[in-house]
Amino acid sequence: MVIKWDITIPQLTGERTRRAYVYLPNGYDEQPERRYPVMYMFDGHNLFFDEDATYGKSWGIGEYLDYTNTQLIVAAVECNTVGNGRLEEYSPVNFRLNEQTFIRGRGKRYMDWLVGEFKPFIDGNFRTLPERADTAIGGSSMGGLMSVYALAVYNKYFARGAALSPSLWVGGGIPSFLIRAKFGRPTQLYMDYGSRELGNHSGQREIFADVTARLIRKGVFVTSRIVPYGTHSEASWQRQLPVMFNALGFERE
Repeated sequence: MVIKWDITIPQLTGERTRRAYVYLPNGYDEQPERRYPVMYMFDGHNLFFDEDATYGKSWGIGEYLDYTNTQLIVAAVECNTVGNGRLEEYSPVNFRLNEQTFIRGRGKRYMDWLVGEFKPFIDGNFRTLPERADTAIGGSSMGGLMSVYALAVYNKYFARGAALSPSLWVGGGIPSFLIRAKFGRPTQLYMDYGSRELGNHSGQREIFADVTARLIRKGVFVTSRIVPYGTHSEASWQRQLPVMFNALGFERE
């Protein structure tokens, strides 16, 4: 079951509304005493329904979790769809998109809202397991970059993360936040790239390898892979759901 409603994020987009989504697992209503781990995700509009997705194809996460009976709540919010709003909100660093366009990253402001307002709302209105060990974050592309950032900088909130096709290229190398990061508690990360997207940006293969190595040296439990024939698309990310959820250790029944 997926619940949808409209929210505002005043510190980012004023009174403009965007859609929020919460997936509730099989049996949620029949087991009122049970609590569930939560995965927070980016680009909520692309996760559940084809009719909401930007390019008409969603990840189909609700159907997958129903089919596998995975006992997990997924909470997500639509991205900022105005101008370069998505790039700004989903980047923790400033970067130049091209010669004409400079992106000023607002990722910290977005994450401050997510952990300061959205997570408390979800914990207060749904039967979650709110502790770090039961809280994950995930996304793709710029959302994948933000997932790595969240694990590195907001690690006291998230023990697990998934970064599919993360836009690590925006900083031109290993992100500075990752160089500074200290992972003092057990942290799991699933991270991948499709083999057919590695040439989309200069040095992407090398950056991916370097980031993986640095995370391993920092003690993160990394599942890192190149997806054979994978592309930068919702259809390709959907096919990775079994590997992703298995790598993060979420319970099936």
